Amino acid sequence: MKYAPHDIGQIVHTARKNLGVTQKSLALTSGTGLRFIIDLEKGKPTCQIGKALTVLNTLGVRLDFAPPPSIKAAPQTPSKVKSPGRTVR
Repeated sequence: MKYAPHDIGQIVHTARKNLGVTQKSLALTSGTGLRFIIDLEKGKPTCQIGKALTVLNTLGVRLDFAPPPSIKAAPQTPSKVKSPGRTVR
């Protein structure tokens, strides 16, 4: 599904209202400004993605991203676990 800034603004607005949170308190809780919340809810296309993601996370909005089918997933390498004196794979 494609989302436009307006769609994200509607999601933020609806989630905020359902939680009974004011724009001002959302701004304080998410570490943004009131003007940013207002602009985000209005669907302003130039809102900063990092701040928008912070607001969405603050509201508990879940995002699912997936690469296009034409892109193969990168192979996952085992993470290294360090233990005293040696590295374990």
